[in-house]
Amino acid sequence: MNTRTNYVSNETITTARLPIGTRNKLLVLSRVKNKTKSDIIIESLEMYYKQEEGDLDSFTLGEPVFGKYGSGESDRAVTYKQRIKKKLSAKMSGEQGSVNRGAGC
Repeated sequence: MNTRTNYVSNETITTARLPIGTRNKLLVLSRVKNKTKSDIIIESLEMYYKQEEGDLDSFTLGEPVFGKYGSGESDRAVTYKQRIKKKLSAKMSGEQGSVNRGAGC
């Protein structure tokens, strides 16, 4: 496949070899839909990309960002329940203090 960048816009020109039958179907579809061959190919590729993204599992989709923003704490997955309990306790004790002060006791 040959690719050349068009410096006038953000588009590139890509050349691909197609079997004659595929080329003929593209020409017919282009005429029937009254669209350019480029538009049909772009729409087809976009549909293909969406289908492929749907086939990927969540691990594969998130793999590029896993570990990218690390906290430096290696035990966060193990101690998350303890950290949540600590935060909730602090929040609850803070709310009780504000309720008592707000009631004028």
